[in-house]
Amino acid sequence: MARRKAAGTPSLRVLFATSEIAPWVKTGGLGDVASALPAALAAQGHDVRVLVPGYPALLAAFPDRMRIAFIGHIAGAMLPAELSSVRLDSGVTLLLLECPGYYERVGGPYQDRTGQDWPDNVLRFGLLSKAAALLASTASPLDWRPQVLHCNDWQTALAPAYLHYRLQPVATSVVTIHNLAFRGLFPHAAIASLDLPPESFVIDGIEFHGHLSFLKAGLQFGDRITTVSPTYAQDICEHVHGFGLDGLLRHRRDVLSGILNGIDPVEWNPATDMLIDRNYDLATLDAKAANKTGLRKRLGLLADDDTPILGMVSRMTHQKGCDLVIAAAEPLLEQGVQFAVLGSGESLMEEAWRKLAGRHPGAVGVQIGFDESLAHMIEAGSDIFLMPSRFEPCGLNQMYSLAYGTPPVVRATGGLADTVVDLTDATRKAGSANGFVFRDATAAALLRAVQRAIDAWRKPGLWRDIQRHGMARDFSWRHAVIPYTDLYRGLAET
Repeated sequence: MARRKAAGTPSLRVLFATSEIAPWVKTGGLGDVASALPAALAAQGHDVRVLVPGYPALLAAFPDRMRIAFIGHIAGAMLPAELSSVRLDSGVTLLLLECPGYYERVGGPYQDRTGQDWPDNVLRFGLLSKAAALLASTASPLDWRPQVLHCNDWQTALAPAYLHYRLQPVATSVVTIHNLAFRGLFPHAAIASLDLPPESFVIDGIEFHGHLSFLKAGLQFGDRITTVSPTYAQDICEHVHGFGLDGLLRHRRDVLSGILNGIDPVEWNPATDMLIDRNYDLATLDAKAANKTGLRKRLGLLADDDTPILGMVSRMTHQKGCDLVIAAAEPLLEQGVQFAVLGSGESLMEEAWRKLAGRHPGAVGVQIGFDESLAHMIEAGSDIFLMPSRFEPCGLNQMYSLAYGTPPVVRATGGLADTVVDLTDATRKAGSANGFVFRDATAAALLRAVQRAIDAWRKPGLWRDIQRHGMARDFSWRHAVIPYTDLYRGLAET
């Protein structure tokens, strides 16, 4: 169980700045973290306030919100904004940054309906960053003062630069990298619109190869830097995964750490999941088979008790290693497997899966797009889960599959390496093996790992042990919140 705040220990005041928050606005893992981590902190008795843009979905969800401050023209060419507040059932306070000209539009938080970046993103998230910095400074319009400002990804990472160049901070800052690939790059000329001094555009400031980079600003000026898994914290210090920022990260390695994300034990729990056909737990694992039957019916797969189902819920991209699965699919199908695949992404990969399904009716079930209930059914109904990412900052699906007794096959990178223990003689004897791990990002290496998994699946006693080892792990935020609390308290006490 997670530790609650010790008696007599003062609660922390944390401002959590984010560009999305589930369930209202979500494009990826950041939205989940922005919902779950503050709630876990609030459950420990801490005062957590989440600053997020006033997108239409949020404004519609909270019509009775209270307006608490007028921000005004706080930076360069940015539009004025208002701040409103609403208290969630979790105990977290939402601070909505309302600026209709920037946030009330049809489309996603970062892109329009055609998938093109909003042309004014530099101003939209410059405003969000400046507002976060303002609330963490002596110039805040609120009486409440945070002890820690927690910024997330490039969209809020400019805040520490504002605290460095323009404001007097009252809080220490944490910048979390959820995915280093997204660096928030904009033309040099945009600096004039952001109310940052010309001297900030230097190599030791916000300049990045002739552009300004929001994320680099956070990495340069944040008091602490975190990533979403310990191994990813190591990976991004290497040139191959550093996206040009590895030198800076190595320079600041002493303030860099990796903290593994958690999962929601209410939403992702096979014992209570309302989206699967049959609930089960460690003591009733045999009931899992009913979900395999239901998954086959849903995707048109043939009934065959001697055939394992390989499941995958993923963006169909190069990063996720979807091409490796496609390349290994035919040899695996020849050995007698079935695929249950859900996802969308690069058009060539989507088409490749459609063709595989067309050539192998009854053996390959594919749904392009996303369906929450099908995602849960694939986790519960598959025998083996595939996640061969080339890089993976944290990853959640492998933790879902472990919780559901569906051992994953993963590549040794980022959070996958931190959560999946490869089956070896040593790990079997130690009682820690919960999946299958390979290193080389090749179809051949993936194929060998899947073959090892299938061999183990055909040994019921061994397979049940692997399933139980995974299901026994606690990946919940009750556990994951502890290192964040320790980090915040250490910063607040300095």
